[in-house]
Amino acid sequence: MKTKYRRTRRAVFNLTVHIVLVTKYRRKVIDAAMKTELERVFKSVLASWDSELIEFNCEADHAHLLVSFPPHKLLSSLIANLKATSSKTMWRKFEPKVSKFYSKRVFWTGAYFVASCGGVTIDVLKKYVQNQDSPS
Repeated sequence: MKTKYRRTRRAVFNLTVHIVLVTKYRRKVIDAAMKTELERVFKSVLASWDSELIEFNCEADHAHLLVSFPPHKLLSSLIANLKATSSKTMWRKFEPKVSKFYSKRVFWTGAYFVASCGGVTIDVLKKYVQNQDSPS
C-alpha cells in the first residue's frame, strides 16, 4: 500500500495519531445516536483545523479517533477543541440522558491518550537513516 502524503505550501507530511477520549468517571453514557453525533462533530471540528478523521469508533465509555493533521497545528489544542465542542454538543442535543450521569456540564475526563501512528517501524526508519550517503 502506498503512503498517502498531504501537502501544504511549505510541507509534505503524513502525521497520524490515535486519540482515545474517556467519559468522565468512565460512565457508560454513549449510545448509538450519540456515537453518530460525535462522529459528525469530530469531522466538523477536524475540517476546521485542516485535519481529517480517518477512522472513528466508540464504546459506551470511550471514543477512538484516528486523525491526520498538519504539522503547523498544535495537537494538544486540537484535542482540547475536539473535547470541548463535542461535550457542548452532547449536552445540547442529549441533555436529558447526559444529566442522568453528570450533575455538572462535563462529558470527557480531563486526560486523554494519544499515540503517533506511522507506515514503518522505528527500526526500519533507523536503518533508512543509517544507510544514507554521508559526505566524505
